Amino acid sequence: MTWEAGQGHYPYQATIDAYGDGGFRFAEMSHRGSLICLPTGMFAWDVEAASDVTLASLTRVIDSADSIDVLLIGMGPDIAAIPPEIRTSLRESGVIVEAVSTGSAIRTYNVLLAENRAVGAALISVEKAR
Repeated sequence: MTWEAGQGHYPYQATIDAYGDGGFRFAEMSHRGSLICLPTGMFAWDVEAASDVTLASLTRVIDSADSIDVLLIGMGPDIAAIPPEIRTSLRESGVIVEAVSTGSAIRTYNVLLAENRAVGAALISVEKAR
């Protein structure tokens, strides 16, 4: 099963099985584009680059802040800084935010999810997995 950016929602939180080629594999499905993973499910995320990460693009995360303790933001192939207002807003909501490369975010997300931690991830898709 495949769903495209802007149309996708999977109603459960799942581990990421693979990434690269502009998308992700999870729950025996393929998703093309970026992805937000929350306790309420997996959602297509209309972000293509680190510069697109804004408070507005993270509205779904902010609305779910009471159900997550840690948000991992996969910034693409490299680490990039997030604007201070995002970090401040999430901290005020009780969420610790870590901005790392998408591959690092996925690995940490999968471990924390396996430990039944209250974790979320906002993952920018990449072409090449590292």
